[in-house]
Amino acid sequence: MHRFFLTQPGLQPAQTVDLEPIAHQLQVVLRLQPGAQIVLLDGQGRAYLAEITTLQRRVATGYISRQLPDPPEPTLRLTLYQCSLKADKFEWILQKGTELGVARFVPVISERSVVRPAAALQKKYERWQAIIREAAEQCGRGRIPRLQEPLTWAEAITHADGLRLLPWEAATQSAPRLAPLLLAGTPPPVGLSLLIGPEGGISDNEAATAQTAGWQTISLGPQILRAETAALAAVAVALGITTANLLPAEQPVHRSQKADEDR
Repeated sequence: MHRFFLTQPGLQPAQTVDLEPIAHQLQVVLRLQPGAQIVLLDGQGRAYLAEITTLQRRVATGYISRQLPDPPEPTLRLTLYQCSLKADKFEWILQKGTELGVARFVPVISERSVVRPAAALQKKYERWQAIIREAAEQCGRGRIPRLQEPLTWAEAITHADGLRLLPWEAATQSAPRLAPLLLAGTPPPVGLSLLIGPEGGISDNEAATAQTAGWQTISLGPQILRAETAALAAVAVALGITTANLLPAEQPVHRSQKADEDR
């Protein structure tokens, strides 16, 4: 069933709702008809089942029949501080990072960033926000990840909170790996910040200033990963481990119980 974020206040069951913001997509792109059912998301984690009642190119209304179970969101609030990359690579990270469960994206301008002026990055924000929203709709999330204003490296390393980790290709052999570090955490962190470098990598000076500001350098393995690979690999590992830690342990099956089940 098609899902749409409609972030207008006051959505509730037994209510007629204005669907004008998505009328073009409903009629022209998806070719839906009155009577079709869709899911509306309020951006605050709630979902509603609605039926399209009228539909024209620029005019559409619907009727909310009931509230649905809240869409799942990761317990870990992961913020990805991503140094700016070439457009297609950065957009790929926004899309796939949203699907994996990133809560917030923060573009960072570093020494080796390809796109450096903040104004140049901000021109892309409308497109980037659309990519994030569509990815959240497609993957079944109940909230749209936040996209914050770009920060310089100095601003980013003092802006973050929670557990702050800096994957760095030049980290020493003694640097902890991401997975064992998170698995050793008791309890698992509620907030995690990951800072990923640009295509040219993180400079020694940037790594030093980050460590002074409380960031822990870690390793993602012996291979040198591309920036976009490092970002998504780190996000997937972090969210996968913290989600697994929150799942109830499988209960042991006693022999007598197993025998009864086999009969």
